[in-house]
Amino acid sequence: MVVSNDTELQALKEIGRICAATLNAMAAAMEPGMTTKELDDLGRKLLEEAGAESAPETCYQFPGATCISVNEEVAHGIPGARVLEAGDLVNIDVSAVKDGFFSDTGASFVLPPGKSRAEKLCRDGRRALWTGLQQVRPGKPYAKIGEAIGAFAAKNRYTLIQNLASHGVGRSLHEEPAELSTWPDATERRIIEEGQVFTIEPFLSLGAHWAENGNDPWTLLAEPKALTVQFEHTIVATRNGPLILTLAE
Repeated sequence: MVVSNDTELQALKEIGRICAATLNAMAAAMEPGMTTKELDDLGRKLLEEAGAESAPETCYQFPGATCISVNEEVAHGIPGARVLEAGDLVNIDVSAVKDGFFSDTGASFVLPPGKSRAEKLCRDGRRALWTGLQQVRPGKPYAKIGEAIGAFAAKNRYTLIQNLASHGVGRSLHEEPAELSTWPDATERRIIEEGQVFTIEPFLSLGAHWAENGNDPWTLLAEPKALTVQFEHTIVATRNGPLILTLAE
């Protein structure tokens, strides 16, 4: 989607704020002994109270309102009976739709008390995201985003999952521009357009390069097995850089 007027922009800001607030509330509520289903139930309640609907459930019949991935799970974890434990690395991915407009955000957290290695990975995962965000300007190549994140990962001795990409969003959950690499990609030739709505979501890892199918139709696992984090914002490309839609006010 390319934003064409202020009415569209305000609608995108509203659903972005809802997704961000839901993510933040879920992260604050996490505690040992809680199941991922209980955490997802909270997310569903918050989305519904804000007049929004779960995007993966609505668009793809995903069996949950949000995706919750724990430890070895990289993405698309199904909420269920899994009990959260102290030290778990938990990724929460919230995407939703309201009044025909979509937004998408995610972040990874260590449930206290955590191991310093996992906590550092989370801090650096957020830094990797912001490194990519700094490359957003209309007229610049999308490739600069992946190149910058790749340089950050290499400098800090991390790897990047290279089959889970960023994507366009706005009038649907996944739309053009599709498959935006958050790793160095010599084949990427597209140019950022002013007003373009898309995500940036690097998956920073302690050794994994791929996301492989798990034991159900949805959950993806790190290959080779390694702790991996994801941080994601939905943005609009503006002349002043990225306008981040998924920040809770």
